[in-house]
Amino acid sequence: MKTCVIGIGYWGPNLVRNFISNSTIKSVAACDINPQRLQFIQERYPMIDVYDDYRKVLADPSIDAVAIATPVNLHYPMAKEALLAGKHVWVEKPLSYTSAHCEELVELADKHKLSLFVDHTFIYTSAVQKIREIVRGNELGDILYFDSVRVNLGLFQHDVNVIWDLAAHDISIMSYVLEQPIVAVVAHGIANYNSHENLAHISLYFAENCFAHFHVNWTSPVKIRRILIGGNKKMLVYDDMQTSEKVKVYDSGVKISTPEGRYDMLVQYRMGDMYAPQIHQSEALAVATEEFVASIMKAKPPLTDGRAGLKVVKILEAADASIKNRGKLIKIE
Repeated sequence: MKTCVIGIGYWGPNLVRNFISNSTIKSVAACDINPQRLQFIQERYPMIDVYDDYRKVLADPSIDAVAIATPVNLHYPMAKEALLAGKHVWVEKPLSYTSAHCEELVELADKHKLSLFVDHTFIYTSAVQKIREIVRGNELGDILYFDSVRVNLGLFQHDVNVIWDLAAHDISIMSYVLEQPIVAVVAHGIANYNSHENLAHISLYFAENCFAHFHVNWTSPVKIRRILIGGNKKMLVYDDMQTSEKVKVYDSGVKISTPEGRYDMLVQYRMGDMYAPQIHQSEALAVATEEFVASIMKAKPPLTDGRAGLKVVKILEAADASIKNRGKLIKIE
């Protein structure tokens, strides 16, 4: 198998490194319109081929798959051309900036029997895999809320706002872990420096009695990556900034009772033990690469396929529409 990474900017070199490390991928190429980036990657990996035009990549019959690590506005047109050229496609998140684009890409991949992989990298971390196992095993009980904070003094994107950049991560985690139908989205935020919001709060309403909230910010003095999941049995905290014990499960909760003859609620708090499940250390991008390769070799949809990417984009799209209309409730079908 031969692959080519299109876009050797911030994330592209990480893809090149992991593709080279995968034993099934026999040859890796790189493509970028910037000659300095091509020189950089070729100095680091002298064995790779380089291209200065992605259309040359698509016209090369020896290349089986491409990874698109370009700005978001280029994801859809490049992925569409690649699928039409018969290439398996890896796309960085988000898959595109409209759900209509995503639906078209999913249909093309299905029609041509090609793998369409969306790099929601956190899905492939051992921590998120363990969280899904705990939630799906009903250890937390019925899920009451999903609360996420992802803030840092970070990289301002020139083509998308903070929702599309940061919230995509935690929304993909939530979709993978909970798999509960979402009915509506509300978002608020502000653009302090340019036309793109740098701070936002997103609220998701579910068909069931569950609520999700996401706080994302490019202008925080501290870096926080934390998720809280509350159930009626136990509660879970995922702190990605911790070097160890990233996931902690608390035997804590609230019990509400209204004894006969009383009008006031009785609130009882349960404060039990905490434990940190064992989590195996592995690079998420290496695991993602294995999943992409396996989906091609076995002709099966990858874990984060186009449909998973579409699901996330629908939520991002609704949040963007809400924030542009000062917190208007946007229903999701």
